[in-house]
Amino acid sequence: MAFGWIDEQAELRRRAGLVRTLRPRPARSPLLDLAGNDYLGLAHHPEVTEGAARAARTWGGGSTGSRLVTGTTALHTELERELAAFCGFEAALVFSSGYTANLAAVTALAPHGSLIVSDAGNHASLIDGCRLARGTTQVVAHAEPEAVRKALAGHEGTGIAVSDTVFSVDGDAAPLAALAEACREHGAGLVVDDAHGLGVLGDGGRGAPHAAGLAGADDVVATVTLSKSLGSQGGAVLGPARVVDHLVNAARTFIFDTGLAPAAAGAALAALRLLRREPERAERARAVADELYARLTTAGLEAVRPDAAVVSVRAPSPEDAVRWAAECRAAGLAVGCFRPPSVPDGVSRLRLTARADLTSQQIERAVRLIGETRP
Repeated sequence: MAFGWIDEQAELRRRAGLVRTLRPRPARSPLLDLAGNDYLGLAHHPEVTEGAARAARTWGGGSTGSRLVTGTTALHTELERELAAFCGFEAALVFSSGYTANLAAVTALAPHGSLIVSDAGNHASLIDGCRLARGTTQVVAHAEPEAVRKALAGHEGTGIAVSDTVFSVDGDAAPLAALAEACREHGAGLVVDDAHGLGVLGDGGRGAPHAAGLAGADDVVATVTLSKSLGSQGGAVLGPARVVDHLVNAARTFIFDTGLAPAAAGAALAALRLLRREPERAERARAVADELYARLTTAGLEAVRPDAAVVSVRAPSPEDAVRWAAECRAAGLAVGCFRPPSVPDGVSRLRLTARADLTSQQIERAVRLIGETRP
C-alpha cells in the first residue's frame, strides 16, 4: 500500500510519547501565555495591528509575486532600510519567514568546496541550510569556539561558521566575540541567527551581534525573524551590501518565493518603530526572564539560567513533559513542550518565554501552577 510506512512511523511516535497535534487557539485566549514568542508583547499592540491593516488596505492582501517580479513594495524597502539601521548593519533583505532567510544565508554563502562549521545546538532551519548547501558541513560541540577554530584550521578553502545567537531550547547565548575571533584567524565568515536576540539583547534590543560589537563587520552576517519580538511574520538577512546583493541573485528562497505579505511588513515596521521609541521593553523582557528563573529555582525546579528571554524547565521524560504541559494548560497556563527530536540533547523540557508585559503577579501565578503540576 502506498505510504503504508507512515502508519508504522505513527505507531513508533505513539509508543515513544512523541505525537504532535495542532491546537487552534482563539483570538483572545483566557490562558496566561508563556508559550508564544511575543517577547515584547507587541503582537496585539494597537500601533502594530494598525500598521498591518493600513498596509493591507494600501498594498492588498498579498504581495502578488516573488520579490524580483512584483513582490517588492516601497514598504518592503522601507522596512529593510530601517531594520538595517536599527541593528547596525549596512543592508538588509526581507524574506517570507525566518526559516527561508536562514536557508538563503547558508546555501548562498557556502558554495562547492567550502566548509560549514555548524554548532550542534543550531535551529532546524540552519541545519537544513547546511544540508542544502553545496559546501561540506562539520558539526562541532555546542558553544565551543575552540572546536570551530580546529575545524577551520583543517580546511584549506573558504569557510563559514554558523550558529544561533540565543539557542531556542535552553535560551543560552553563543560566545559571539570568541566565535568571530576563531573565524577571523582562518579568513572565514560568521553567520548567526539572531531570532531570539533581536528585541531582547543589545542596546535597546538591537540584537546580540550589536551587543557583541560585531554589527556592521564585513565578515559577519545575521539573520532575524520578524515573528518574535516584532510580533509579525517574516525574516531578514542583515550584512554587508555586497552580501545582500549576492543573495538577491543567488538565494533560491528569495528568487523563487512569493514576497512577504504587505500586512506583515507593515506590522513589523510599526513594531520596530515602537521599539525604537520605547527601548525599555528589551530590558523589561530580560528582567521578566530573570525573575521567572529565580522563582522557579526557589521552588525547587530544575531551570536553566536565561541569557535572553527563554527559560527552560527540565522534565523527567517525554511523557512527563507532555502531561506536565497539559496539566498546566488545564490550570490556565500555556507553556511550550520540547521533546526529541526537537532537543539535541534528548532531554525533554517545558519551555517558558518571558514577555515584557508580564506582571510580577502573573509570573508568581505561572511558577505556582508549574510547581503544583510537576510530575
